Amino acid sequence: MSEFIEALLLQSGYNAALVGIGAALLGIAAGAGGTFMFLRKRALVSEAVAHATLPGIGIAFIVMVAFGGDGRSLFGLMLGSAVAAAIGLFIVEWIGRRTRLAEDTAIGAVLSVAFGIGVVILTVIQTMSSGRQAGLEDFLLGSTAGMLLQDAIIIGVGGALAVAVVFLLRRPMTLVAFDAEYAASSGTNVRLVDFAMMGLVMAVTVVGLKVVGLILIVALLIIPPVTARFWTERTDSVLWIAGAIGGASGYVGAAISASMPDAPTGPIIVLVSFALFAASLFFAPNRGVVAAAFRARRFQVRVHRRQGLLALARGEAIHDPFTIRVLRREGLIRPDRVATEPGRAQAAKALRDEKRWEIARGVYQDDSVSGRYDGLTPIETVLTQDEIAEIDRRIGPPVAVGGAA
Repeated sequence: MSEFIEALLLQSGYNAALVGIGAALLGIAAGAGGTFMFLRKRALVSEAVAHATLPGIGIAFIVMVAFGGDGRSLFGLMLGSAVAAAIGLFIVEWIGRRTRLAEDTAIGAVLSVAFGIGVVILTVIQTMSSGRQAGLEDFLLGSTAGMLLQDAIIIGVGGALAVAVVFLLRRPMTLVAFDAEYAASSGTNVRLVDFAMMGLVMAVTVVGLKVVGLILIVALLIIPPVTARFWTERTDSVLWIAGAIGGASGYVGAAISASMPDAPTGPIIVLVSFALFAASLFFAPNRGVVAAAFRARRFQVRVHRRQGLLALARGEAIHDPFTIRVLRREGLIRPDRVATEPGRAQAAKALRDEKRWEIARGVYQDDSVSGRYDGLTPIETVLTQDEIAEIDRRIGPPVAVGGAA
């Protein structure tokens, strides 16, 4: 635990501090950049982009070696992967636009073919004298060992630029993500905005190759936006919460990896992101599983309470154990199932409200009134006191309730 705290405080060494800062910046960019692909329901595009980078990495290495370099320049490898990813995106878009094939079919074709080509190129590189120690396989799952300052600067600058683009284009991208047809009718170039979204994914993927690798970067692009969706209904909030979750995942994951030397950084970051997703899935206040269970329980209690009160008002026997527990807990009936004074009063009101709603549905034919009747909504929240008084005049004086349940 002490090693983990030191890593969080950037006290675990120069390399660990670089990795932590770089991973945090990458996480912010991935969370924010992946939000619009998630809202556009194009999560698989990020998968295609990630796999399309592999042949670009291999070709970039071969080209740099051919020109006398050692082939390990991060900038050169990122440039090669960016070119390959751009070609992959163009092919996906071209297939979807010029053929009858669905977009997911095009993505599957590009994904599998590009990855296969990349594996073949990496195999060829391993036969080269300069390729045996290239370490290009680290780009599959990520590797932060030996990260240099210039590598961290490249990752940080790339992530910052991606976040800046998200901020500048968030309005048109939000419009296209929710209603592309309306966006087109209002003058927005939908195709250009789609390219901008995919370009953001490509940029984040390329930047993240060093930290989490091309296989795991997809998780960092998708999990933070999905997690953020549990906490808010507003698009702008999803965007920045996703960025915060991605940044926290990157920073905490890098700290855990620094405190456990044998733990790979990329997978740990993804696992931290998933842990935040699982916590949000269960404990988010509005959309979480626990909150939904509480809402369902409260609704069940309201239904049984209402039915129990109507049974009391009509002098019917109550046999359901749960209904009896609800009425007893609220002091509406005694242990011998005889209605208490508050129980009789509330039973009388429940029965009168039933009659009020019956009259109201006949008087008010529009859905604004009749459509809101569910047996649980208080009539006072729908009609004014004058309207209720008029209905009461038609019904007549209240009838007293008494007796056992």
